[in-house]
Amino acid sequence: MKKTNLIIILILVLPLLVSAAIFPKVGTAGVQFLKLGVDARAIGMGEAYTAVSDDISSVFWNPAGLSLNPQSQILLSHTEYVADIRHEFMAVSRFYDFGALAFSVSFLHMGEMDVTTEEQFGPTGEKFTCYDMSLGLTYSYRFTDKFSFGFTGKYIREELDVYPANGLSIDLGSLYNTGYKNVTIGMAMRNFGPDMEFNIDEDDDGLYDEDPFDLLDNDGDGLIDEDREEMPFKIPMNFSLGISGELYKDDSSCLLAAFQLDSYVDREETYNLGAEYSINTLRLRSGYQFGYDAAGFNAGFGFLVPTSYAVFAIDYSYSYFGDLAETAIKTPHRLSIKLLY
Repeated sequence: MKKTNLIIILILVLPLLVSAAIFPKVGTAGVQFLKLGVDARAIGMGEAYTAVSDDISSVFWNPAGLSLNPQSQILLSHTEYVADIRHEFMAVSRFYDFGALAFSVSFLHMGEMDVTTEEQFGPTGEKFTCYDMSLGLTYSYRFTDKFSFGFTGKYIREELDVYPANGLSIDLGSLYNTGYKNVTIGMAMRNFGPDMEFNIDEDDDGLYDEDPFDLLDNDGDGLIDEDREEMPFKIPMNFSLGISGELYKDDSSCLLAAFQLDSYVDREETYNLGAEYSINTLRLRSGYQFGYDAAGFNAGFGFLVPTSYAVFAIDYSYSYFGDLAETAIKTPHRLSIKLLY
């Protein structure tokens, strides 16, 4: 029993030890799409979800929550973001005796943009596009009826026009249920991994990060080392600490509240507050994110649709971005569908 308690303490403290070195350097991290939340339920609660995670969306928020629901699950999430940017997220999970496993895909994409050059003022007539993608594999295990732990390994790719950058990262998470009014403490460390850099070979000689001062013509075109060294960039590692609990509950309704602190490597700390009221199969949500440049109001609703085959959870969320949105309507909207069977 003492050994089990020691393991639990170490897992709970690990994210705190790693995050101790985090301090904000604004604008120093790339692949910002890794910050974009998924699942309309979580967004509707103001992203105060680290301690709430109890279904397949936990593969993003806190992988420890995946093992709390002993069902196979599927999640499809779509976001209409600002500036005609769209974000898709898909995950599938399976529950086993040895724990829960899940596979997830995150994909950020946008329309074509005009190519401009230093030599020509204005568009050249050519077009380019870009995308961000991550593939994740999650494992979660419930050690006791109060404590669970999980982790996710991710492959990350960003491509700007024809120039790619590839990387790896891991997420770690833990959940502890106190046993009183379902009060739960959650901790998660996301996007912990090495720096990334773009691979650019403009002279097509198959070499990258060439030394511009060695006076070598590697590709024999009469020019000396056209490709200079690319600077690496960090990925947006963050630590989240949250608490959630049921303020009220009876046979047909429940009021759930959550609070969360987020610390990112490239920005100041932010605070999230959210609530969800459920009555029978209807869910109403609201939340606020403090410390953001844009207004942080979120709201949403959802339904549970039981069928003979599975339970469908259909959720919608609205986020108000203030001056960053074109209008109050042209602001991020999310729709997600979960299948539990």
